[in-house]
Amino acid sequence: MGVTKTEIFTEQQNHLATTLKALAHPARIAILQYIIRQNACICNDLVDELGLAQATISQHLKELKNIGIIKGNIEGTSVCYCIDEDVWRQIKKELNIFFVDNVGVDKCC
Repeated sequence: MGVTKTEIFTEQQNHLATTLKALAHPARIAILQYIIRQNACICNDLVDELGLAQATISQHLKELKNIGIIKGNIEGTSVCYCIDEDVWRQIKKELNIFFVDNVGVDKCC
C-alpha cells in the first residue's frame, strides 16, 4: 500500500481529514452523542450504553482524545470524559468553512 503524500496538501486540509477520519466510525459518533446528552460520563457507562467491550470503548475514546474533541479527568478508579467545547467549536467552524461553497447542480456533468 502506498504512502499518502500529506505534505502536498495544506495544513488545514490535513487537519480536517484527520478530524473526519477520527469521527468516521459509528461507535465514535454514538460516544460523542452520549457524552453530549450526559454532559460527562464515566467509561463504564459507555460500555453499558453501547454494548461494546471495555477495550473497544477505550480504543474509540483514545481516537477521540487524539483529536482533542474529548478530555478526561481521573476520579478515583474511573475516568470521566466530557466534550472539549473549544475543540468542538473549532471543528464546527472548520466544517462550516468547508461547506460554505455552493455546489451548482446545473454545472454537473
